[in-house]
Amino acid sequence: MVANLRHAIHQNPELAGQEAGTARRVLEYFSRLKPDLTVQRLGGHGLAFVFGEVPGPTVLLRCELDALPIQEPNPISYRSIRNGIAHKCGHDGHMAILAAVGTILSENRPRNGRVVLLFQPAEENGAGAAAVLQDPRFAEMVPDVVFALHNLPGFPLGQIIVRSGTFACASRGMTIKLRGKTAHAAQPETGRSPAPAACQIMQGVSNLGADRDEGNETNFATVIGATIGEKTFGTAPGHAEVWVTLRSETDATMTRLVGSVNELVRGIAKEQCLDFDIEYEDIFNATVNSASAVDLVFQAAGDLSVVVPHGPFRWAEDFGRFTAVADGALIGIGAGDIPDLHDPQYDFPDELIPIAAGFLERIIEQSFHNFSATQS
Repeated sequence: MVANLRHAIHQNPELAGQEAGTARRVLEYFSRLKPDLTVQRLGGHGLAFVFGEVPGPTVLLRCELDALPIQEPNPISYRSIRNGIAHKCGHDGHMAILAAVGTILSENRPRNGRVVLLFQPAEENGAGAAAVLQDPRFAEMVPDVVFALHNLPGFPLGQIIVRSGTFACASRGMTIKLRGKTAHAAQPETGRSPAPAACQIMQGVSNLGADRDEGNETNFATVIGATIGEKTFGTAPGHAEVWVTLRSETDATMTRLVGSVNELVRGIAKEQCLDFDIEYEDIFNATVNSASAVDLVFQAAGDLSVVVPHGPFRWAEDFGRFTAVADGALIGIGAGDIPDLHDPQYDFPDELIPIAAGFLERIIEQSFHNFSATQS
């Protein structure tokens, strides 16, 4: 039944901030489980299902609702019916895992404390976690400890990947807008073309990570695109945009990296008599795992293999918003030898659902056990 839920969600994917139908399917599934509290439209289309009413600690597990703007090519029976939209990050599988955990909790509710199963909207653009935390109703379910799983292709099926400290990098999108003055293409010297400045900026930001001394810490900038002027052969351009993604291991380094890019752009724009603006979007904090939460993961792993990566993953996750306000951990779980995340051929493996749900059940049990031990 849980696999059927995943297939239905996979077939009807929705982008960040548009997950109304996905939320409705999840709500229909949980209506049979009779949670002690259901919160709808949390931070957008988010849902929270609370199991347990006896005073005690709160354990929160989080998954994501949104899909990606990627075409589904796979000839599967539950292929996406939405043109150009598909679940190519496995959020459909993450939802199915938490639905399986909900089924377990409906039959064995916590004796002390409560478990919150959070289905968060808009993870892919970095807006969802912040919106959930800002929703006044979240104050009623602030966790003592919080966990999330993310499937990782290329690791053996069911293998646990976790580390203390930064697990996933900070990231933000930057749009650099340059404004000069158009001129006739036959007399470009009478205008102020931003083309040379745009080229200098692209070269400069690409070298920032190599030029900056942050020890062994991951930090770099990637130019993802640019536009200069219009396709009018009689006109020299008067405007340009450069799009950059910044990435770093810590939020403090991100602040310094942003400052370096601003200084670079300001200097080049001033030298070439251009006006400029810088805008930011898709802002993700670093996801930092607490040592105590990682200890719980090791205690709950059972017979599952556990791997500690040498450094953080370069991709970003807005779960860092939660680990900034509570002890917690983002945990990787191997998805086997399948295409990578965001690859058009990717599809979440159904056989991972019971493995991951059982692991999260043990994390819940171990969390309550440890809380009880500290109180005695």
